[in-house]
Amino acid sequence: MSKAILLDVDGTLLNSAKQLTPRTKTALINAQKQGWKLVLASGRPTNGLVHLAQMLEMDRFGGALVAFNGSKVLDAKSHEVLFEQPINVKESKAVLEHMKKFDVIVMIDHDEYMYVNDVFKKIERDGKPFEVVEYESRSNHYLLCEKEDLASFADFPLNKILTAASPSYLKEHYEEMAAPFRESLNSMFTADFYYEFTAKGIDKAQALCQTMEKLGCKAENMIAFGDAQNDRSMLEMAGIGVAMGNATNELKEIANVVTDSNDEDGIAAYLEQYVLA
Repeated sequence: MSKAILLDVDGTLLNSAKQLTPRTKTALINAQKQGWKLVLASGRPTNGLVHLAQMLEMDRFGGALVAFNGSKVLDAKSHEVLFEQPINVKESKAVLEHMKKFDVIVMIDHDEYMYVNDVFKKIERDGKPFEVVEYESRSNHYLLCEKEDLASFADFPLNKILTAASPSYLKEHYEEMAAPFRESLNSMFTADFYYEFTAKGIDKAQALCQTMEKLGCKAENMIAFGDAQNDRSMLEMAGIGVAMGNATNELKEIANVVTDSNDEDGIAAYLEQYVLA
């Protein structure tokens, strides 16, 4: 792998309807035909990336899947684990116990299942009830299972602990949620209704640094696309960092280029002009 295109998924690769559009798919497949390798780098679990990799023919061309915001990296062809750094069991239980103090929905995964306290619980988003458990499980192809006490159940390391609540509630309480773990874990917003915990030092760039050189690709030969806070390290690391038109102002400020939005095929627009021409 001598050159690579690094792609955030939600808000970047996929449009607002969570679809991979034909124009973007074609541009990325054509880039692979020209020798570029694709890397999907997302807060999503591996389950949520594999079907996208198949749509982009990465099982044919190769590349990598960076899941859980960098906690786990798989080879796109063989599904070999190239890097993994989960939260250990003791810390996982501590976070899950602490979350009981807050009115949040907690979601953890193990193998093909996503575990929650109540599969029917909803949050408020944009003034309406939002079935966030169904949304998350279907987006990432999980079966659902209820557990009364996630803290006592989770006797295995977790790649991430995801919490969901109304944006206003998370904005008011996220600092208190994160306070006991400031020194031991990473925590961040990945959407205005999602706040998550991962192992200390984990981010997309750190995972990429651990794996990309093994695959023969240096940072200066990477183009990174993103839209949110958790993409910043990746855009800063890559030779060219491209912010989507729908990206946060913070990300646009540090990007080398700002392209069209995810609803305007921003990835394809950039690649057609600068890579495929």
